[in-house]
Amino acid sequence: MLLTATHRRTVPVAVWPTLVTLLLTGYGATAPQLWRDEMATWTAATRSPGELVHMVNNVDAVSGLYYLFMHYWITIFGDSVLALRAPSILCMTAVAALATVIGERLFGTRAGLLAGLIFAVIPSTSRYAHEARSYALVTLFALIATLLLIRALELPSWGRWAAYGAAVTATGLSHLVAVTVIVGHAVAVMLAGRDFVIRWAAAVGAGSLALLPLILLGRGQQSTQLGWVPTPSAADLLTLSGEVFRSDMLAGITVGLAALGWAKHPRWGAPLALCAVGPAVLLWTAGQVTQVWVPRYLTFTVPFLCLLAGAALAEVRLRGALAVVAAFLLISAPDQRAIRRWHDPQPRDYQAAAAIIRKHQRPGDGIVYAPRGGWRIDTAMDYHLRGERPDDVLLEQSRAALGGLRASECDRPAECLNGVDRVWVLAVDQQTDPLRPMERAKAEAIRTDYALTKTWTVPGLTVALFSAS
Repeated sequence: MLLTATHRRTVPVAVWPTLVTLLLTGYGATAPQLWRDEMATWTAATRSPGELVHMVNNVDAVSGLYYLFMHYWITIFGDSVLALRAPSILCMTAVAALATVIGERLFGTRAGLLAGLIFAVIPSTSRYAHEARSYALVTLFALIATLLLIRALELPSWGRWAAYGAAVTATGLSHLVAVTVIVGHAVAVMLAGRDFVIRWAAAVGAGSLALLPLILLGRGQQSTQLGWVPTPSAADLLTLSGEVFRSDMLAGITVGLAALGWAKHPRWGAPLALCAVGPAVLLWTAGQVTQVWVPRYLTFTVPFLCLLAGAALAEVRLRGALAVVAAFLLISAPDQRAIRRWHDPQPRDYQAAAAIIRKHQRPGDGIVYAPRGGWRIDTAMDYHLRGERPDDVLLEQSRAALGGLRASECDRPAECLNGVDRVWVLAVDQQTDPLRPMERAKAEAIRTDYALTKTWTVPGLTVALFSAS
């Protein structure tokens, strides 16, 4: 018996952007090596909950919730590159689905479909799906909070407002910068009517109180973590969208379409636009007085622009709109390839260096880093040579013991090297003298008692073997 149209099952429109996003973000997910920031995730997540608490009291408190989640994740799924990045892939896939649902709710089915598809093909979606950091999780929470706000405005109840407040809190716990999404939410509430303001303020206020300890802790750690961040210029603000989207051309096209969508749908256009623009302006302004300007912190703003772009494209016939999305994918191809090669702005082939050491090491060998510092090269060797790494002969206190991301070293290197016949030196960059980037006391101890046996170079690193003379 044939089903009538009213009884025929239909596939939810969110399925298509979800599948496309999963396909694109899954493709090449393990091609780029884990880079420095992802190594920080690994070393934090492999600690016990007690050690994690010790660590976030000293450094990286803003990522504490993510590290705790990743601790339990890798306990179940392991710490392969794919396992470490899988949560980000799943979060970005869920963001595409949520963007579709929100777009459909606010602007119609076609707008939702196009918003989800545009988000799927933006290079930053794959870039941060392939990143074992919290950016994808933050983006998901920002979209969840927005959807819950829409529901609370449509059919208000204290339960819905409480759920919204909890989502705002979760967004802040994932990354404090993302709380600035409430700039757009505030506009949506004011446009809905003054009757909603008190409930919204109560929900946000409760969330802010819950975040206060993290804000205070993070503020005290800021100089340690973000001391390298420069003051942003006006040009940085103007070029921000290209950096966040990971494609200057697609950023320009999407922002242009988003402006058109805002003009066509002012009721929700203004709140969604401010969910994207407001955090950028606030972060840039804060960057004038403190070190906080890191463009990737604004990854969570991308789907809001995609929502408005989808609303603008919905005015076009579906076939033509889908052709535009296909053109987006073609335009993004060079950027898509680039993000699947290296994540590190200064590529360092830790895997190749580890393979050299694994192949040529002998029992009793030691390893020394030039320098250990903040490069995470010691963490990289711990990861790639799990169970096979030569003895870290100058290690005094581990990262976990110190409650940080850096270990401390022996201050009497000659004594600590005593009895070690062969020493591996891993140096940053390609060095003719592998001891050049090393601290003087370490370098002198090795020069005095050892002779260089062999040197290998790989992208961004020098591997050298020294033998007792």
